[in-house]
Amino acid sequence: RKRVVAMMETRGYLAKIEPNDHTVPHGDRSGVVIEPFLTDQWYVDAKTLAQPALKAVREGKTQFVPKNWEKTYFEWLDNIQPWCISRQLWWGHQIPAWYGPLLLPDPTLENFSGRACFVAATEAEAVSQANQYYSRIDVTAEIGNDLEDSQRSISEVSKGLSKRYLIYRDPDVLDTWFSSALWPFSTLGWPDDTQELKRHYPTSTLITGFDIIFFWVARMMMMGIHFMGEVPFKDVYIHALVRDATGAKMSKSKGNVIDPLALIDQYGADALRFTLTAMAAQGRDLKLSTQRIEGYRNFATKLWNSARFAGMNGCVRVEGFDPKSPKEALNRWIIGATARAATEITTAIETYRFNDAATAAYRFVWGQFCDWYVELSKPLVQGEDGPAKEETRATTAFVLDEILKLLHPFMPFLTEEIWALKGAEGPARTELLTLTPWPDLSGLEDAAAEAEVGWVVDLVSEIRSLRTEMSVPGAAQIPLVLVGADAGVQARAQKWGETVSRLARLSGVTTAASAPENSVQLLVRDSVAALPLAGIIDLAAEAARLEREAGKCKAEIGKVDAKLANPDFVARAPEDILDEHRERREDFVARMERMLSALARLRG
Repeated sequence: RKRVVAMMETRGYLAKIEPNDHTVPHGDRSGVVIEPFLTDQWYVDAKTLAQPALKAVREGKTQFVPKNWEKTYFEWLDNIQPWCISRQLWWGHQIPAWYGPLLLPDPTLENFSGRACFVAATEAEAVSQANQYYSRIDVTAEIGNDLEDSQRSISEVSKGLSKRYLIYRDPDVLDTWFSSALWPFSTLGWPDDTQELKRHYPTSTLITGFDIIFFWVARMMMMGIHFMGEVPFKDVYIHALVRDATGAKMSKSKGNVIDPLALIDQYGADALRFTLTAMAAQGRDLKLSTQRIEGYRNFATKLWNSARFAGMNGCVRVEGFDPKSPKEALNRWIIGATARAATEITTAIETYRFNDAATAAYRFVWGQFCDWYVELSKPLVQGEDGPAKEETRATTAFVLDEILKLLHPFMPFLTEEIWALKGAEGPARTELLTLTPWPDLSGLEDAAAEAEVGWVVDLVSEIRSLRTEMSVPGAAQIPLVLVGADAGVQARAQKWGETVSRLARLSGVTTAASAPENSVQLLVRDSVAALPLAGIIDLAAEAARLEREAGKCKAEIGKVDAKLANPDFVARAPEDILDEHRERREDFVARMERMLSALARLRG
């Protein structure tokens, strides 16, 4: 640029120099000015290719999950422009076009800037086309390296030194997304008609990010329909973006990038996988924090310890075990709970609600099996020998196997390891867990067992919650009174009274027609339970404390509401800050509701 200005000034052509602000592109690595340089480029008529791809999605042959991403797909393809597929790179699929000297007159002159062009699948085909083209002047064609080779051969032919033209291949490579667009079928042996292609095309599901819906998804749709006559996949699942704990996008410049390999070293691959799955709600980005991963590592530890408990107590698989055979209510309850969990997890996975599937698995495995069933089964598996003990051992082993199957999509390494360890006990087992059929436990739900054992679980849970909310001393033994209990509730109390007393730290369980004075009442599955707290806590002081706590929560909710109701704050605040305020509000609302609920119980 400077030399051009100097030359114009030397020759007297420069009239004046004026400042002119404009954007000058610079290379991001070299830092030098990028000068425009026009070259011949290859283009694809993308508008024609896009029409069948648009039609396929509009007719439901391919569906997006979540469905709202179809709008992005339509916006791109409805407004698509010719697609430049030439790239000046050192790597990639080289464009299959060869150039040689043009023989006049020739209609390709305008299109190829004085070059004859031979488009072919192979070099041999290109040479064959060129030989046919040059046969009219009795000249043959061979492959050369570049334009210089071709020009040299032209000179030699014109001087009578040779009867051979050298053609050279276009040095450009195909756009990366052009090559990637062929992926669903090129990986299966296309263009050959292979068995893999027949079996696996079209594929079932594509999982990808929203930022390449146009770059990759749309192009695979166009190419798949064009070359194969069928859509390349039935469903397109758009996964969420993983952000940091505050909701900010990860960036090296911000220093908030979380290295997954470091997380795996610290917490394990299964804990990280389960965390990502549990947070993968459709249409919402993930806020990844080490606290969540640590929590799911603890979940993995809980499962491992439960498997060890089973092994230490002789819970070994029994050949031919029939899950419909148990007589004990506890065993029928856990088998029914396993069946319900399997149905819930299966439905969630099939509808791409992976977070719901993980939540259901977590709730069942930790909340029902590890916490309640293991605890409630201890008197049976550690008690006297007999049919109940053997049945409970077999049931535990059966349910643990089903749990490993249900958790395997989320935690493959841990479950495969436990599966192998348990396979060494009982009947011989050689197959891998990953090759085992998915559980089908339909018809195993037991309403009577769920009503009985579920009542015990809910009663103990409510008592524990009340003790925590009302600051009842941990060592305090409280009597429990079942108010107006019918025959069914009385039977449960008779059967499970000792267990409830042990788990809820009660001095005993009795029945009465009415609630004692100064007692807190609980409603548990249509039955009323009362806990006399007089002399154990100061009821008036506790009521005042609960009122103060509820008032503090209400005040904090008001502060957050005021901010969120301020249009200026909402317009200026980053999305992660707004999300943080909304989450704080939800926490305060939940705490206030707990305080008010405890206060209502305290006042009868």
